[in-house]
Amino acid sequence: MNAATHINADLIQLLVSQALSEDLNGQSANDGDITAQLIPATQTATANVITREDCIFCGEALVAEVFKQVDASVELTFFKHDGDAAAPSDVLFTAKGNARAILTAERTALNFVQTLSGTATTTAHYVKELAGTTTQLLDTRKTVPGLRQLQKYAVLCGGGNNHRIGLYDAFLIKENHIAACGGIAQAVATAKQNHPNLKVEVEVENLDELNQALIAGADIIMLDNFSVADIKQAVQINQQISPVGSHTKPAKLEVSGNMTIHTLREYSQAGVDYISSGAITKHVNAIDLSMRFVKT
Repeated sequence: MNAATHINADLIQLLVSQALSEDLNGQSANDGDITAQLIPATQTATANVITREDCIFCGEALVAEVFKQVDASVELTFFKHDGDAAAPSDVLFTAKGNARAILTAERTALNFVQTLSGTATTTAHYVKELAGTTTQLLDTRKTVPGLRQLQKYAVLCGGGNNHRIGLYDAFLIKENHIAACGGIAQAVATAKQNHPNLKVEVEVENLDELNQALIAGADIIMLDNFSVADIKQAVQINQQISPVGSHTKPAKLEVSGNMTIHTLREYSQAGVDYISSGAITKHVNAIDLSMRFVKT
């Protein structure tokens, strides 16, 4: 997947409808926005939306859907598109049309953009730290409930990569799964039997479990809270192919657990394939945006 991937249109429509309903108490735009009613119904305006800080823009389709649902006659002009970098005072987009409609749509549109651009921007900072390495940055399922597809799209816009989307598209066998299944070997074998075409990933907490996962034939192994020294040793073990009593091909190695932007490079230089971080979707600062009417 890449940043050109489109978010499901039906999902966008649903999420925008729900967000507008919060603001309008389930009423129409004309009836629900009592402050906008102070403005003459036929008055028109042009408004610029700017960013007050450096960011990676994300949320164009959400903005378009918000204004479509409030008043489809409002004309939008985008100066930044998903994945584009923006600097303080840059105009992201302009809205031109009915003044009431622009004001009613403003906060809902900006809420989506500030959150998704925040996710994309945080991701871009992390990706920058991995520049020049072969390690890819992955997101996790630690997303805002209801916004997973949007946030994972924002991760792509920021230059990151998506891990599994949910519980249905790939295996991630963790400590409790292992305990309930009776061991790593049993869990991996059952996973491959149930869904032979899906990737099987196993989370391990030490080098002994790493060996068990390799022998079981895991496709990806997550090294959870490993020290840098143990990660380097895990990389060496993974590369030592033995056709008898051990693994016959290397697995992809992923590092996870308390990843910060300050530790990324050290972990990546240990030689792992992936680093996954929940911080890029859950420790996100919304981008500071502003809408201003333009005098004409």
